[in-house]
Amino acid sequence: MNIKQYAEGNKLFRAYFKKNRESLQELVKGQKPKALFIGCSDSRVIPDLMLQTNPGDLFVVRNVGNFVPPYKPDEDFHATASAIEYAVSVLKVQEIIICGHTHCGACRHLYEPIEDDSLIHTRKWLELGESAKKSALLSLGNNADKEELLRLTEKLSVVKQIENILTYPNVIKRFEAGALHIHGWCYDIENGKIEYYNADAYEFLPLNNLIASQEV
Repeated sequence: MNIKQYAEGNKLFRAYFKKNRESLQELVKGQKPKALFIGCSDSRVIPDLMLQTNPGDLFVVRNVGNFVPPYKPDEDFHATASAIEYAVSVLKVQEIIICGHTHCGACRHLYEPIEDDSLIHTRKWLELGESAKKSALLSLGNNADKEELLRLTEKLSVVKQIENILTYPNVIKRFEAGALHIHGWCYDIENGKIEYYNADAYEFLPLNNLIASQEV
């Protein structure tokens, strides 16, 4: 797409805006999203499209690798950390969704180190994925099939980010009080399906299973 096509897209959106003016004007008064969605910056991962949500439904944070930096107020300054604090403490979201995806470039580069010195911030950021890489290698071994290793790393990374987000004082406080639920998802870009992490079973299961269980 080029700039002209983006402009045409906005023209179509304005038609949508006009049709839904009443509900969209309500958002002018303030936002009340129910969920914080932490996803990857990857252009193939579009939360509102994947979940068919409306404006105002999700407070979205996207970064390389859908990583969550651990709580370190005296050491680091992260836009992601700021967004987590705002969503949990100000907006009072009830759900946090950390969504990874298949064929993730960030996870791939954990095994293919970036040599370009101009990408200094990217190399530093990718350190947040190292624990997932180590766990995947421990599970499958150094001689594992590369694609199998990457798929496992992508899922283990989601689990590691859940661990990281639970280092935030207000997150753990609301989580333990039952006012906040945390979900780990993995989106498959090959078929559009989503799997969720079942902490009791220690595995990822089809998200559709949750719908089926509620319908029984």
